[in-house]
Amino acid sequence: MTKTETKNILVYIEVAEGAPVKVSTEILAPARAIADQKDGQVIAAVIGSGIGDAAAKVAGLGADKVIAVDDAAYADYNLDAYADVLAQLIEKEKPEAVFIGGTQDGKDIAPKLAAAFQTGCASDVVATALDDGGNIVFTCPLYSGTILTDMVIADARPQIATLRSGAFKKLEDAKAGEVVAEAITVADDAIKATIRESVKEITEAVNLEDAEIIVSGGRGMGSAENFKLVEELAEVLGGVVGATRPAIEDGWVPRNHQVGQSGKIVAPKLYIACGISGATQHLSGITGSDYIVAINKDEDAPIFSVANVGIVGNALKVLPVMIEEARKIKAQ
Repeated sequence: MTKTETKNILVYIEVAEGAPVKVSTEILAPARAIADQKDGQVIAAVIGSGIGDAAAKVAGLGADKVIAVDDAAYADYNLDAYADVLAQLIEKEKPEAVFIGGTQDGKDIAPKLAAAFQTGCASDVVATALDDGGNIVFTCPLYSGTILTDMVIADARPQIATLRSGAFKKLEDAKAGEVVAEAITVADDAIKATIRESVKEITEAVNLEDAEIIVSGGRGMGSAENFKLVEELAEVLGGVVGATRPAIEDGWVPRNHQVGQSGKIVAPKLYIACGISGATQHLSGITGSDYIVAINKDEDAPIFSVANVGIVGNALKVLPVMIEEARKIKAQ
């Protein structure tokens, strides 16, 4: 695939429980910006079973065309099958670039597609632009987010990238596009692995990526008993509980609550960090937050470098006061 035959931007829309995931709707914005500059279109691809509502929603969020591949064969996510469907769409649509949300599934699909088309893959993109040659400049964090670097896929096409959740804001008042149903069959020999049985851990469902308020606790909370203060504040505020890796490893809260480079990348409206020092691995996962409140007794803790409001004090004394005041406000 050459540069002269490509123009449009293809966006893979991941669906969970019948609805497009947050990051998939966010990355329509940079796709729209790049497509407009190149006088191209944004083509969204939705794969699954019973995805009509999800496809219709995406059509109103900035895509010119939404290709809905709706088939019972795709009811359950399978990396080989989904990647093959996207590969067939890429062959047909010949996009300039393929944007994929930086979810666990997205980070599996993107390199598989890049290998299939012998092209480059930018990971964890936080900004996009065009250079003088018409190539997309992907800005990516390195070394746990301590530096940013620009990456260009100069000649190979399509340019493939996974984009970070929270790095982009959804388009406002986007023009509605059309939904087109398309039947795509995956050959049996394209499926290298099949799921014979799924065994799920019995734990509460946690959606950190879509949460508007997250209250997180770290090693500074001291114990599982003290960590209940984090849970109580989250409950009062109508938020979700997050945690750092040490709190997870000590067994204070299940692993699906982990925030950071090795956990979930989050972008809530409000992030409250309790007893978290601010290691780079954690900070790289919260930089998309609109407002950060940090509580730590060490005034030199790195978490204060990214906080909008810093409270120097013992979280075990500060949190009960915050919980009490929050309850008073809710009672008014």
